[in-house]
Amino acid sequence: MTPSVGRIVHYVSYGTPGGEFLSECRAAIVTEVGEDETVGLCVLNPTGLFLNRGLRHDESKAGGTWHWPERVD
Repeated sequence: MTPSVGRIVHYVSYGTPGGEFLSECRAAIVTEVGEDETVGLCVLNPTGLFLNRGLRHDESKAGGTWHWPERVD
């Protein structure tokens, strides 16, 4: 699938080095698509919004990347 503005994806947070906060998937809305296939996201966190640009797609779910939401039955 190709990302486009307005699509819902998952952003993977980094977590903290000491483990106080774990890496987690968060809902995000695509705000821009770059020519290099990176995206800008508005990440929806329980405590507020996080905006970031130049994020790469990674289905292995590494921190600081995005992936398509898993399908559920």
